[in-house]
Amino acid sequence: MRRLRLSHPAFQARAKALRQKLLAWYRRNRRDLPWRRTHDPYRIWVAEVMLQQTQVPTVLPYYRRFLRRFPTVRALESAPEQTVLKVWQGLGYYRRAMNLRRAARTIVRDHGGRVPADPAVFAALPGVGRYTAGAVLSIAFGVPLAALDGNAARVIVRWFAVTDCIDKARVRRALWETAASLVPKRLPGNWNQAVMELGSRICTPRGPRCPACPVRGECLAYERGLQENIPVRRARRKVPHIEVGVGIVWRGRRVLICKRRREAMLGGLWEFPGGKRDPGETIQQCVRRELKEECDLQVTVGRHMVDVMHAYSHLRVTLRCYHATAAPGRARCLGCDDLRWVRPSEIARFPLPVADVKILEALGIDRAAARRNASLP
Repeated sequence: MRRLRLSHPAFQARAKALRQKLLAWYRRNRRDLPWRRTHDPYRIWVAEVMLQQTQVPTVLPYYRRFLRRFPTVRALESAPEQTVLKVWQGLGYYRRAMNLRRAARTIVRDHGGRVPADPAVFAALPGVGRYTAGAVLSIAFGVPLAALDGNAARVIVRWFAVTDCIDKARVRRALWETAASLVPKRLPGNWNQAVMELGSRICTPRGPRCPACPVRGECLAYERGLQENIPVRRARRKVPHIEVGVGIVWRGRRVLICKRRREAMLGGLWEFPGGKRDPGETIQQCVRRELKEECDLQVTVGRHMVDVMHAYSHLRVTLRCYHATAAPGRARCLGCDDLRWVRPSEIARFPLPVADVKILEALGIDRAAARRNASLP
């Protein structure tokens, strides 16, 4: 990326025009969202964490539910981790919820329960990166910091016709410098939200709505007809697919569930035990091996129950689920953090990955009964 001369009068004139036109458009057209009706830094912070890699319509019900359960930093700090994960269930990227709770504990312990306005202090909290710090502090406290998410990066790349690959570290650094130079000292939060709003609704990844753009006259990509060709990204690697053998392991009328290792993907959530099928292995053999490795449990694998397909950002999985009967003997936590023998109707009390919720539905659990048991163990 050619280095923009940020102090040059021509750049400053363009920046001034962008601010005036975009902020005027934002005042007239911004969406009425719950986190825009508050100055509470905690509520703004929760929204910004939820919105990372997640669309607004998906976030809205989770945001309302989360704040009903944890309306303050202190309420979140005092809640058990399993309760927080259960309320977050289905939103994905569960590490975000765990880091929010860890950060809340730090705020209560070290800052009297008040979200710190100091950029260095806030940025040191668990899970807070440069984007989160810029977004929360600019919106809640008026600190003139940039907030460069995917939408904002795409908008700035098009405004200045950046044709270099934006996945390169030097280009990302230059984009942050440019974003910071555009942030006004007055109402920086409105500016950051306006840029992101433009990227979300007008300057979209494909088919940007340039005729509706309030700043198209200041956009070099539009002027040069490049808006459909940038940003330039590295070619995506093919997403791998794996098969997982899953055991619905019965002992009498109870079924086994296991808590995933804290450091693993989906750490802290509960699941039906199983794991990746090895080359040359049948699914039944995989289930037997995984139950022995994970729980020190011998099982007899019975009939096939259901196949569940699920896609993550970096991986596609097919869960091949089989009923199984546990042999006598005590199960032990070898590859998991905890395990329980529970009645099927109780499983909905535990925080589960989306794929395991689908398995639960395939078990035919009465949904009304599951809702009645929706409190945590």
